[in-house]
Amino acid sequence: MSKHSKIKKTQVEQLLDKNGIIYKSLEINFLNPDKEHVIQALKTAGVARESLIYKTLASNGDKTGPLIAVLPVTEHLNEKKLAQVSGNKKTEMIPLRDLQKTTDYVHGANNPVGIWHNHHGKFPIYFDNRALVDESIYVSAGELGRSDLIDAKQVAELIGAVFADLIMDQ
Repeated sequence: MSKHSKIKKTQVEQLLDKNGIIYKSLEINFLNPDKEHVIQALKTAGVARESLIYKTLASNGDKTGPLIAVLPVTEHLNEKKLAQVSGNKKTEMIPLRDLQKTTDYVHGANNPVGIWHNHHGKFPIYFDNRALVDESIYVSAGELGRSDLIDAKQVAELIGAVFADLIMDQ
């Protein structure tokens, strides 16, 4: 459980606690456009490399409707791969203007556990296979500037997420 008793827990952290999933909180502003600021803040926080930070993206499938992809912040989502693994002919990123009304989160605060909970598991969720290699990954804690280090397999099991190849080939 989190050791941050001074900071009010996010809804996501409360859900992790409720389901017995151990996490470690991290406060850092990943939306700061200065990459050097982010890299220095990560080093200060003890994060080995920025590829351990994962983003949660919302897309629309032509057959499934909204679906969620979780992949390293350093990579780009391959929409064709996401469509194929999700049983869609095509997927498109949800426009920023529609993001909060679709997922209940603003850009930069989307979290797979929160989306799963708020939408009663109706949105298919996919983690990139890289999360299996990294094992422990940082995802948004459901609020801007807050992230949680989670066990990817444990969280995927909780929310029924599928692991798949989702990133663009180099």
